[in-house]
Amino acid sequence: MSDASAAESYDEPYLETCCRSTLHRLLLCASTGRPTGLKDQPCLERLERLGLSKLRDDGRFVITQDGLKRHRQEIGPID
Repeated sequence: MSDASAAESYDEPYLETCCRSTLHRLLLCASTGRPTGLKDQPCLERLERLGLSKLRDDGRFVITQDGLKRHRQEIGPID
């Protein structure tokens, strides 16, 4: 790992396993989004605070561009 990559990875907040799973579920839900009131609500809210998800006006969470980038880095390719 290059010094630049190492420095970049330490600047990002750690995502617990449950939040990484929630981020992946957001990806799978695509534009449909995930509704509020599910067991992963705390993770959805944390991802929103980190800018990795967004709560739409219809009350559903969707993944953001930053969320897609973080998914590629920590979980795997999205294509």
